[in-house]
Amino acid sequence: MPNQLHHELSPYLLQHAENPVDWRPWGAEALALARTEQKPIFLSIGYASCHWCHVMAHESFEDSAIARLLNDHFVCMKVDREERFDLDQIYMEAVQMMTGRGGWPLSVFLTPDGEPFFGGTYWPPRARDGISGFDEVLLALADAWQHRHSDVLEQAHKITQLLRQAEMPATPVELDDTMPQEAEAILRRSFNPQWGGFGPAPKFPQPLALRWLLHRWRRSGDDELLKMATTTLDHMAAGGMFDHLGGGFHRYCVDDRWQVPHFEKMLYDNAMLAVCYLESWQATGKEEYAIVVRRTLDYLLRDMTDPQGGFYSGEDADSEGQEGKFYLWSPGEIVAVLGPETGRLFCRIYNVTDAGNFEGRNILSLLRPLEVEARLFDYEPALLAAKMDAARAKLLAARAKRVRPGCDEKVLVGWNSLAVDALAQAGAALGEPRYTAAANRAVDFLWNHLHRDDGRLLHYWRKGQAKCDTCLDDYAGLGNALLTLYETGGPPARLDQTVAVADEILARFADPEHGGFYYTANDHEPLIVRKMDCLDNPTPSGNGLAATLLLRLQTISGNNSYRAAAEAAIRACLALVRQAPTGAFQLLLTMDLLLSSNPENEAQSQ
Repeated sequence: MPNQLHHELSPYLLQHAENPVDWRPWGAEALALARTEQKPIFLSIGYASCHWCHVMAHESFEDSAIARLLNDHFVCMKVDREERFDLDQIYMEAVQMMTGRGGWPLSVFLTPDGEPFFGGTYWPPRARDGISGFDEVLLALADAWQHRHSDVLEQAHKITQLLRQAEMPATPVELDDTMPQEAEAILRRSFNPQWGGFGPAPKFPQPLALRWLLHRWRRSGDDELLKMATTTLDHMAAGGMFDHLGGGFHRYCVDDRWQVPHFEKMLYDNAMLAVCYLESWQATGKEEYAIVVRRTLDYLLRDMTDPQGGFYSGEDADSEGQEGKFYLWSPGEIVAVLGPETGRLFCRIYNVTDAGNFEGRNILSLLRPLEVEARLFDYEPALLAAKMDAARAKLLAARAKRVRPGCDEKVLVGWNSLAVDALAQAGAALGEPRYTAAANRAVDFLWNHLHRDDGRLLHYWRKGQAKCDTCLDDYAGLGNALLTLYETGGPPARLDQTVAVADEILARFADPEHGGFYYTANDHEPLIVRKMDCLDNPTPSGNGLAATLLLRLQTISGNNSYRAAAEAAIRACLALVRQAPTGAFQLLLTMDLLLSSNPENEAQSQ
């Protein structure tokens, strides 16, 4: 029998609608039930393209014995993190406080008032390899709730107070260049000079860090900063992180050489990486970067676009129950499509062997740049490039006959705004009107379907329905995208829309006493804490995007109140940014722009 999720709109929640767990969506009804029955809440947060969410679902949530434990002792709630970023932010921070780590699936146990007292991420259904089984965890927590109830409540109150203290306004910090310098020093120390990227495996692309390095290089002329960015971009585009047939980037790699990806693809990664490669092409003139931009954006237009113009959220890592199956090849499969001569050449260039590089099959990656391969095989570089283009097109057509990974068809305002911004910039810089047209079509869709008559935005749309109150990063992301369209040749109406969005941010999200912006609006559903979003994770922070928008808007409009609000937002967040400067590149980028445009600084430099 279906549980309480079968009427939901979210693909992630619908994936769990037939579980034997009596899931309920987050809401007043489920919270009231927990209070009435005085049961603790088990809150499970994930998203549709999350591999380990699928694993825990199959192992535990489809298990009748575990479902019985959950149903007997807990009120069980499922949340799509992409539908409710506000809840995910709060309870992810709580789990990180309790365990020192986080991730999805996020598994949190709450009092009926929503206060967290225990949490983690993935548990196996039964104990293995020294890891407690989920069944053991459930029994222990049910026992604690019954026999040590006051201790559990005390623990929940302490954690909630810590969450609230973390959001208490700090004394605003004066702007100076020390934090950008500290962030730069941290990146230098953690940079891998051989393969690019920062820190050990697993390796995430970190587009905000790369864009910030490019910005700092333009400011300082320090070629080492440019090299850090381009080395990383080169190896990501050559390795298995990049889909060499269909374009677009996977979410991250499990090794430090960018060879073995976690195969899910996310809209936000591809939008932000397209901008990184575009800015690197503008900085270096290297045509390979422009090719990556086109192939990434073409992937979004081909595979991630709703017929009405919006962009889907992501694609799964799995197909037919196997991680990466859609993307893997054997030499025989390639030769069957390309023929013996071209097939063997392709296998040599794209590192395809009989032994394989991933569970006996092959992830495509470039061993060497094509111009190097051309010399080795005595080809004219342009002829070899054309030959490989044709080969990839044939293999892409063959791959299209396979079972595709699942696609999360939610259209999210914030992530779509990142894609619109990337398409608008690329359309103007590369002379590609189709990108500009796609950007305008998408933003018109957002404005017409998710923007209400009273000026409010809704968070997402799927299959003709829009729902959920939206948060700061949606508003600020949309404002920046609209302004980019205006700056790249759009009509005056785009500027009017930008001003309307900015004014809505100032009216509904601002902290007028301390500066900065809350993540949720002043009439949002009350939660255990109202957060101020200062740190990037992994998309730009709400305050960073809002400050960027307001500073850009002041430059165009001359309205100094926008500049004052941008500066107040930065100063309100800097105490937190000082603790983690490499976690706030959007704010640091805006602060750098603010300092460089300060009239006193300009006068001193003349």
